[in-house]
Amino acid sequence: MMQTDVIVIGASASGLMCAIEAGKRGRRVIALDHANKSCKKILISGGGRCNFTNLDISAENYISHNPHFCKSAFSRFSQWDFIGMVEKYQIAYHERDHGQLFCDESAKLIRDMLESECEKAGVHIQLETEIIQVNQIPLGFEVTTNRGKLHGESLVIASGGISIPKMGATPLGYKIAEQFGLNVCQPFAGLVPFTLHDHDKARFAPLSGIALDCEVSFRQQSFRENLLFTHRGLSGPSMLQISSYWRAGETLHVNLLPDIDLNQVLEQYKQQSSRLQIKTILAQHLPKRLIVALIDVKLLEQTAANLSSQQRLQIAGSIHDWQIKPNGTEGYRTAEVTVGGVDTNELSSKTMQSHKINGLYFVGEVVDVTGWLGGYNFQWAWSSGWCAGQYV
Repeated sequence: MMQTDVIVIGASASGLMCAIEAGKRGRRVIALDHANKSCKKILISGGGRCNFTNLDISAENYISHNPHFCKSAFSRFSQWDFIGMVEKYQIAYHERDHGQLFCDESAKLIRDMLESECEKAGVHIQLETEIIQVNQIPLGFEVTTNRGKLHGESLVIASGGISIPKMGATPLGYKIAEQFGLNVCQPFAGLVPFTLHDHDKARFAPLSGIALDCEVSFRQQSFRENLLFTHRGLSGPSMLQISSYWRAGETLHVNLLPDIDLNQVLEQYKQQSSRLQIKTILAQHLPKRLIVALIDVKLLEQTAANLSSQQRLQIAGSIHDWQIKPNGTEGYRTAEVTVGGVDTNELSSKTMQSHKINGLYFVGEVVDVTGWLGGYNFQWAWSSGWCAGQYV
């Protein structure tokens, strides 16, 4: 039987950040993980370069049933604090679009930095450890594993969501929350490509590989990013972003030419009595294969001079408000995050501790706080882990 102060389930980004901070306070900490390496999600993120944070972090970049919950954590451990850690380790990084920060070299450098900080803080990382049972005992918690039992005063759940199961993702964190009577907001796959109904798939699969700048909207949320047609459906940053907001059976609205007023363009050609065919005019702005897939061939063969006002509006509508109802998403298999999780109403925004169970904490993706694409989810991991680490 091993006795310690803090048991962290999940040697993840949030788990190790919590462990580091607790270790700095002199707490005896052990971080458990069933994988053979720590921080596996860090290693594959950003194409192996790890999009570790974003220059612009605010509550508006996150999805949660309580949109204000994350504010406390970000105010106390911000992106600038994590960037300071990265710079202390002389890890070279660069900025990409929308304030995204990536390592110049390997994501392993971020993982190595966290492991180094754990070593300095006296944190023990124990890998290849399966969690069999978790129980509350008079002086804390008993965790039964395939490698024996551990007793700890505090228990931190940093086990992540259920996206990318091939990397070992499991619903363990949600099960532990429910075991202790905490509400879990229904999880679903986020930052994930869409699949299409058969009739749309037959129509758009031939466009596979085409990418273009667009604005995609669902209800009040919109994103201006690239759209990528795939042989299965729709992907690219714009679609991944909106997937975290989309609900099954609902329609997406896509503006394929957000910088051009197509109605006005066609009107100008008409006023010039242009003999150019509509397909020729549109081909100046969009791929020909896409035009043919979206607009009736009879309209495309019309000349601008002969186009009626109604036809002009119909064509403009097809491009500026292309409406597509996905069949679904590719699910957890390819999802970058899990939306939903442990209800924030169950937790202290200051400490990440359960209101119901003293000594029980939840950090990172297992909590109902989900960021946009672009380093936001890692920043939530750093900030929530840091906050819990001050109190466990």
